[in-house]
Amino acid sequence: MMMRRRMGRPLMAAAVVGGVAHHAGRVSAENDAREQQQSAQIADLQAQNEQLAQQQAQMQQQPQAAPPPQYAPPAPPAPAPAPVAAAPSQDDKLAQLTQLGQLKAAGILTEEEFQAEKAKILNS
Repeated sequence: MMMRRRMGRPLMAAAVVGGVAHHAGRVSAENDAREQQQSAQIADLQAQNEQLAQQQAQMQQQPQAAPPPQYAPPAPPAPAPAPVAAAPSQDDKLAQLTQLGQLKAAGILTEEEFQAEKAKILNS
């Protein structure tokens, strides 16, 4: 009887080796493409950084213009001091102090003006 060798095993082994080689080649190609993409991104970022550095250098070399004047509303006229009565009563003083507090809260009087007028009212 003649012995026949089975041909399937060597063919299967070659297919496995070929499949593994194909997979390894594909993974290697994907890694190479990924590295190239990252290198391109790094180059783009470096170019952007260089442009920013150049712009900053140009801004520093340009003479600084004076900042635009800020709008300041005209100062309100100082209120006329309350007429000093001969001897104001407690109710009159309280009313004057309340009015002073409202003027200060409205921003018409500064803290110094408020304190001065308050002292006048309390000392009279």
